[in-house]
Amino acid sequence: MSVPSTALIVAGGRGTRLLPLAASVPKPMLPFCGAPFLAGLARRLGAAGARRVGLIVGADTAPFAPLVELLAPHGLEVFLVPEPTPLDTAGGVRAATVGLDEPVLVLNGDVLSDLDVTALVARHDATGAAATISLTRVPDTSTFGVCVLEDERIVAFVEKPAPGTLPGHDTVNAGAYVLSAGALERFADGPLSFEREVFPTLLESGERLTGVVHEGVWTDLGTPERFLAGQRLVLDGAMPWPPFDDLADLGTLTGRPAWAGVRVGTDVSVAPDARLDAPVVLGDRVSVGSGAAVGPHVVAAAGAWIADAADVSDTLLCEAALVAQRAVVAEALLAPGARVVPGASVRGVVAGPDPDAGGQG
Repeated sequence: MSVPSTALIVAGGRGTRLLPLAASVPKPMLPFCGAPFLAGLARRLGAAGARRVGLIVGADTAPFAPLVELLAPHGLEVFLVPEPTPLDTAGGVRAATVGLDEPVLVLNGDVLSDLDVTALVARHDATGAAATISLTRVPDTSTFGVCVLEDERIVAFVEKPAPGTLPGHDTVNAGAYVLSAGALERFADGPLSFEREVFPTLLESGERLTGVVHEGVWTDLGTPERFLAGQRLVLDGAMPWPPFDDLADLGTLTGRPAWAGVRVGTDVSVAPDARLDAPVVLGDRVSVGSGAAVGPHVVAAAGAWIADAADVSDTLLCEAALVAQRAVVAEALLAPGARVVPGASVRGVVAGPDPDAGGQG
């Protein structure tokens, strides 16, 4: 069994916890181990059988438009669903499913997971549910809405229960759903929430909701710490990620075993005396200078520049970001065009673009 031919990704969040990084690039379009995060997420859906992927985005669709061409070679038709005014987590999905006569798979666009969506769809079909929700376990339920299970059936929703008040129930919404055809038609146009309205209303009206507990990789990428944690998971091979898996191995290309595990795009320039500590991703046209130390857990997107004697670890460098000579950068997220000046030492920083940068200098 494969997934429904149409899948939807909710990708209109503002990414406020990732500012200033997300000020110039929407959170789901940030570079993630070889391509924008949404490209990897969509390709995982394609591998499971989806052929059309709709992106529920904000008022401005332009930042997402490159995905149409980027994903076409992988057999995916991408269509963009704009929200001129915010419609919460389900309003845009409702608009996109009007008239659809088959189930639809819905994913949050800021969640990294190795969820087997084919198995999720299979349980949905087998139980005849109006909606099937992927769940994950958390050690502290006090900041989540808990889905109370009886076997696979969801029987109640409890919002942010204090520790110890709901013993035996630690499963929360993991941000992936299968919706039967017409499941959203009873709800009016406009803002609509899965968590506060759709799922409780379906439950109260006697519809079956199935919960499938996922025990594997799951993390939302909404904070700098979680984004870097997700990057580390993919770099360390915790789950398949198609854009990362496509990249060539620099050790194999150059015959240098010390550079094994460093994945590269095209036209990458690495000084012979640079130290590369895998896992590392160097995108198209990335430059690494003499005596530089890069890695582990570094992703440098297209056109990024790591200058002579710089030291970069556990970091994302977006397009055309610059780490200048002798600078030390760790646990950082650098926006497109961001600059770290010569000799600087930065750790745990989320840096916006340099408004005065006129190119690499």
